[in-house]
Amino acid sequence: MKKILSIILLAVAILTFAFNPPALADAAGGAKIFKANCNACHLGGKNVVQANKTLQKDALEKYGMNSVAAIVTQVTKGKNAMPAFKSRLTDEQIHNVAEYVLKQSEKGWT
Repeated sequence: MKKILSIILLAVAILTFAFNPPALADAAGGAKIFKANCNACHLGGKNVVQANKTLQKDALEKYGMNSVAAIVTQVTKGKNAMPAFKSRLTDEQIHNVAEYVLKQSEKGWT
């Protein structure tokens, strides 16, 4: 009986997440956060500090920044001229910005 109940609960959990995936990122929310925190240096996917390190798809690929995890790390910890945003943004906001940056790079920042 316990085994059947365990199987049923597991099936319910799997179906719940399969048909209603948790909202892990909000790219629209990321756009607002990007505009408020990143536009000064990265307006339109550019980079006013280091012109060759843009947020364009090819540059993200060239510098190994073409994943949510890589962007989250960069935004969280900062690097070189880029400041760390961990004290200014929540983990969720940083994740949303990373999703937004990747989506925009795919669209060519249009």
